[in-house]
Amino acid sequence: MIKLGLTGSIGMGKSTVAAMFAEEGVPVFDADAAVHRLQGPEGALVAAIEQEFPGTTGRDGVDRTALAERVLAEPERLRRLEALVHPAVAQEREAFLSAHADAPLVLLDIPLLFEAGGSSQVDKIAVVSMPEEVQRKRVLARPGMTAEKLDRILSRQMPDEDKRARADFVIPTGCSLGETRASVRRIIACLTGASDS
Repeated sequence: MIKLGLTGSIGMGKSTVAAMFAEEGVPVFDADAAVHRLQGPEGALVAAIEQEFPGTTGRDGVDRTALAERVLAEPERLRRLEALVHPAVAQEREAFLSAHADAPLVLLDIPLLFEAGGSSQVDKIAVVSMPEEVQRKRVLARPGMTAEKLDRILSRQMPDEDKRARADFVIPTGCSLGETRASVRRIIACLTGASDS
């Protein structure tokens, strides 16, 4: 099995690219989706997060906006949150890998792959990338997003240029979906030896 790590900065189109891999038959582990499950209603992390950060959970699980406001500007609080979340996500990832042990290629969609030290857990790395001005425009169009909040998020992420330099593959997302899909198919063919025709 080849473990391909997929990463990229906020708003670069990582979810769209992960969906393209899934459409091509590649099993995809989505770390963000795992976090949502763990923090959702009845989620395994809800009680621990409430204990550590009182008032950030409710009937629907973790209030992600309230939690983000509590931790984003406080590095120590963020570290405490990550100490809860990262081991739980790692457990989910191991279960996924066991379930797909026969697959020749799996995709691990991990937003902070480099930042969280996850690059050692994959065989190859693909980075989604687009021009910065397109990225900013896309992200600022999201509900509740501000330039200040985006800058805070970006300050915690490795610059796109550095990610591209460390990646085995760069998938362009500031182009047509057809061009992006062609890149995905070429990567699958390269890693599995299959024809991408």
